[in-house]
Amino acid sequence: MIRDDIKTATVTAMKGGDKETTATLRLVSAAIKNRDIEVRTGGTPASDDQLVTEVLQKMVKQRRESADIYRKNGREDRAATEEAEIAVIERFLPQQLGEAEAEAKIREIVAETGASSMKDMGRVMALVKERLGGAIEPARASALVKAALSA
Repeated sequence: MIRDDIKTATVTAMKGGDKETTATLRLVSAAIKNRDIEVRTGGTPASDDQLVTEVLQKMVKQRRESADIYRKNGREDRAATEEAEIAVIERFLPQQLGEAEAEAKIREIVAETGASSMKDMGRVMALVKERLGGAIEPARASALVKAALSA
């Protein structure tokens, strides 16, 4: 399970004296605990790994946005810190699909559902999320689905 891998990596980083990695992994653990609390009141996800993957993807997205903002404002040092955190977080995400493979799988799903317009995007995205899950970032999947439905 991804959650166990994160705990093990946190202990290893602490023992190794890697303060940056330890801090990032503690942030990840806190975000996962917050998500666990949110899930208690709502519906439970299909699996624990799915929940953790969603949290990790959200954290990566937030850090990418922050790094872009820091770069635009001339804060290269802060952007580098955000990117270092991204590298630590991405170690625990499932292997991402390549561009060609992702496009092919999405076109396959579009053909299977018979989607023909942007009105069908919700149905297609639901299947993409179900089948591809953590193998593709939601924003990237959305862009590929829009491109497939526009073609």
